[in-house]
Amino acid sequence: MKARDLNHIFYEWDGDILVLNILGTPMAKQDAVLKPKGNQLKVSVKAQPQNGRATDYMVDFLAKEFGVSSSAIEVVYGRESIHKQLRIKAPKKVPNGVKFESDEGDEK
Repeated sequence: MKARDLNHIFYEWDGDILVLNILGTPMAKQDAVLKPKGNQLKVSVKAQPQNGRATDYMVDFLAKEFGVSSSAIEVVYGRESIHKQLRIKAPKKVPNGVKFESDEGDEK
């Protein structure tokens, strides 16, 4: 899947797929979905950043936060970087404190 330019927002809806730009922080004290910073959503995880393990851990963590299986999340780029883009197929819920609006202005 080709990466998408999200133009100063951290997310975009592509049908029922949520495309997210992530600013990851490995080796954090706790797993957390934080506030957006520029065009990225800050996500911290406790995992070590070795050979993509922190990204795998983050995908598992975000799967729970969005109410989907880990296989419903695709890492478009950034597997071994703090800058990532993810595609989440049909998220069933939204993490606390994060707001998404559809193109019509309705919150998801």
